[in-house]
Parts: sequence; structure tokens; C-alpha cells
Amino acid sequence: MKVGTAVIAALALVIAAPSSAAAKDKKKHGQRGMLESMQSVPCGLKERGVSGIGSIFGSIGVQHVNSNEKLCTQYLLRTDEMEYHIRPLDTKHVVLLPVGHEGEFKLKKDRMVLRIPDEDKKAREYQVIAMQPVNHEARDESATYRSTERHDEARATEKQADRTEKEIANRPPE
Repeated sequence: MKVGTAVIAALALVIAAPSSAAAKDKKKHGQRGMLESMQSVPCGLKERGVSGIGSIFGSIGVQHVNSNEKLCTQYLLRTDEMEYHIRPLDTKHVVLLPVGHEGEFKLKKDRMVLRIPDEDKKAREYQVIAMQPVNHEARDESATYRSTERHDEARATEKQADRTEKEIANRPPE
């Protein structure tokens, strides 16, 4: 009897072990999305000069301040349901992400922890600037419109080419 109980317990452990490993794998992976594009967007001004000590130097007439527009990288991450516009939190050590690659992410309040499995697999934090749901119907209609528009343009170009060939063929020899 003791051997039978031990065998049953061992079988229960063998059956339960793979299912718990699969559950752990599911917890490790977050949502997946595709990095569609990167843009440089204005996100503030860099100022150098005496603007901070203005009261002392302003009294003697020194008012020169250099200001340059600061640009930040902003990415579009698209999932099946949502589009996320994100910016890196660490603006001093910005790492460029590979556009067109897939990334895994988890959302925590207004922050996104993003990891690119194809690259260095390091998780980095990004600030979520905007979120909007993906409208599949509108995208499909616009794609259909664009494709018919391209076909119409191609047909018009072909007709123009045919006309010029006929005109050249119908010219009298000189």
C-alpha cells in the first residue's frame, strides 16, 4: 500500500510540474506590440546663460540667454487593440529602439516597461504620452481607398504613355 501511494504521489507531481512551469512562463511575458515608427518631437527648451541669477545681473544690464529647442524621441507602439505613443524616461542615456521589431511590455500607471527580445533584452521604462484604440474598419477603408487611388493613377500613367507612343508613331518622317 505504501508503494502504491508513493507511485500515485510521484505521478501527481510529474503531471503538475509542467502545468506550473507553463503558468510561470505566461506570467513572465507581458503584452506584445510592434514598434511602428520613431519621431523627434519638441519637448522643452535648453537654456544657458544668466537667467537664473537675473536679479543681480539684470541690474547691470546683462540679460543674454541662449535657448535651443530640445528634441525627444517618441515611438509609436501598436498592438492589436491599442496604439501607444511613448517617450523614454531617461533622457540623458537614450537608447534607440529598432523600428519594425516586436517588443514585450507591461503597463504600470502612466509608465511602460518595454523589452525588445531580439535585441539586448534589457527592460527600460517609458512614459506613455498618448493611447488610442485601433480602428480596424477605418484603416481597412483607407487602405482600400489608397489602393484604388494608386490603381487609377497607374492606369492614367499608362494611358498617357500610350498616347505619347501613338503621337511619336504618327509623326511624319523629317
